[in-house]
Amino acid sequence: MIVVQTASAQQDAPPKGFKYIFDGKSATGWHTYGKKTVSSGWKVENNELHFDPSAAQNGQGGDIVTDAEYENFHLKLEWKVAPNANSGIIFYVNEDLTKFKNTYDTGVEMQVLDNDGHPDGKIEKHRAGDLYDLIKSSSEPVKAVGEWNNVDIVCKFGKLTMMLNGVKVVETVLWDANFNNLVAGSKFASWAGFAKFKKGKIALQDHGDKVWFRNIMIKEWNTMKITTGCEAGM
Repeated sequence: MIVVQTASAQQDAPPKGFKYIFDGKSATGWHTYGKKTVSSGWKVENNELHFDPSAAQNGQGGDIVTDAEYENFHLKLEWKVAPNANSGIIFYVNEDLTKFKNTYDTGVEMQVLDNDGHPDGKIEKHRAGDLYDLIKSSSEPVKAVGEWNNVDIVCKFGKLTMMLNGVKVVETVLWDANFNNLVAGSKFASWAGFAKFKKGKIALQDHGDKVWFRNIMIKEWNTMKITTGCEAGM
């Protein structure tokens, strides 16, 4: 694993109930999908986790995933992209390499994108904040390229709420009949493992472009009674 570290301030204490899953200093707790360590295309600089395609030659790229799996959780992070860039936040990833060669074979994705510069910006359900290829964002509060965007992804007993910069952009129920119909009408219709797992890893995508993530933290609900879901994204 190759990690570049530069001096910077400590991360602030996380909100009550949350814990950092990226410590700002190393890639501890993460690995490249299908490997044991993080490839050199991913760097840690200034408390940021950065994918650098120029350092990802000769197989040193790839999506990274958490070592741990998560079931009911509230994920918070920030992202920014370079001009024309594409990436994603993928969750409920099953890392069974005998069946699934990629993170997106199983996990659902919140799109990370330069809407104006990348070709995917011209495709409905492929824009920043969308539940990729499944649900279009209700609005587009994404910030300009090079600025940080705040994300909340809340998955609680099947109810999914996604927020971008404090605005609720997607709300749905995973795994019910309506959701299954959405999958059946998408590019994933024939993918046997897609969106089937109710516990899995969180992935950050290498789509070949420069992207940065920071302040990655999570809160889990593992012992709560089953509810109808989360209110106001919390």
